[in-house]
Amino acid sequence: MHSFKAYLIDKGGDKDGGATRAGWAQLSEDRLDPGSVTIRVAYSSVNYKDALAATGKGAIIRRFPCIGGIDLAGTVVRSDDPRFRDGDAVIATSYDIGVAHHGGYAEFARVPGDWVVPLPAGLSLFESMALGTAGYTAALGVVRMEENGLRPANGRVIVSGATGGVGSLAIDMLAGLGYAVVALTGKEDQREYLQGLGAAEVMLRSSIDITKIRPLDKALWAGAVDNLGGDVLAWMASTMQQNGTIASVGLAASHKLNTTVMPFILRGVSLLGVDSGYTAMPLRQRVWSRLAGDLKPRHLAGTTRTIAFDDLPGVFDEFIAGRAHGRVVVAIRP
Repeated sequence: MHSFKAYLIDKGGDKDGGATRAGWAQLSEDRLDPGSVTIRVAYSSVNYKDALAATGKGAIIRRFPCIGGIDLAGTVVRSDDPRFRDGDAVIATSYDIGVAHHGGYAEFARVPGDWVVPLPAGLSLFESMALGTAGYTAALGVVRMEENGLRPANGRVIVSGATGGVGSLAIDMLAGLGYAVVALTGKEDQREYLQGLGAAEVMLRSSIDITKIRPLDKALWAGAVDNLGGDVLAWMASTMQQNGTIASVGLAASHKLNTTVMPFILRGVSLLGVDSGYTAMPLRQRVWSRLAGDLKPRHLAGTTRTIAFDDLPGVFDEFIAGRAHGRVVVAIRP
């Protein structure tokens, strides 16, 4: 390895106000971060978090400069970790990747062995990145809710932020398991897309009067996957059925939550925080195994588009403007 191409995110100097700047760089191997496993990256993906990091719209990067991309999949080219050998197909997502440790927007990456998941049988490297952090987060939310007693017979499950990466995949997974899924969205023109994923019903956010959220409202949902936070999550809590369970996976609308304890103590509702970043490895591997099995989305190919590595910078604004839906895979060295 002499040099490799990377999409590097850096911070400008005082002259330009310290603004985030990102662009292409040719880096040498000694610029890779410490780690026991070196990977030739085949694919990465684009998440909302990646767009925030690359554009500087969010305080995501914790160390400058940093190669972006919180997801990567590829083959091992060098390993000092006995768990991995040259040629192994692997996945690495989460932890500090792409925010404080060089990430997946590069032809090579080096990471600690404890961050690496062997590619499970039933998934290709491409499919693993069509899932990526979004798919892993959705699956982790489903697993957590199942552990809390959620079953298809319990009733309907609502998913907010339905057209986003996590929302789309959660709908597909839940419908595939036999749940009656309600897709909550602000995009009326995406009704057909959501129904194609398996949503039994599409509900518009405009139909909810979030200025009049009651402590307890009509019980509607056995489960919920919330990507938004804020008032939508407060409304969900107030409309959960007895012993309902909510997976809180995102804060696209707000990190604040103005609610009461009444749903939790009078209806036994559980609010489950889903941390996809630092999941313990045994659970992480179990979730990925299920993503290769019963949780593998049925419409993954149809909800995924692939872009060339060179086209990466042009896609970030779609995510910032809320125009993106489904998943975007970046072909690094396929």
